Amino acid sequence: MSESEKPVSLKDTIRLCALVFAAVVCATGLMIYTSFLPHYGWTAKVSIILAIATVNAFLVAGYLMHLLSEKKLVYTVLGFTVFFVIGLAGLTICATNGFPPGTVSH
Repeated sequence: MSESEKPVSLKDTIRLCALVFAAVVCATGLMIYTSFLPHYGWTAKVSIILAIATVNAFLVAGYLMHLLSEKKLVYTVLGFTVFFVIGLAGLTICATNGFPPGTVSH
């Protein structure tokens, strides 16, 4: 019996979703707690919060949206999406100070 043919237990699925939901709630609380830490600078706080948010997004997308069990086509589309989002963000950052000739920035 292959992985896709195994019977799915509703009890196990509900338990997994509850655990992932609890982890997401804890991660969100940890992000809020991190924002109030007095000993870290703004840059360190943002870095820590972004790291926690990345884990949080993986949990939501991977388990609650069932992307970990998807086929190759879905991963290919997601890969292209990530590639183009990073590319567009890079182009935006590079063009931040690129004003047309004859214009004045304020």
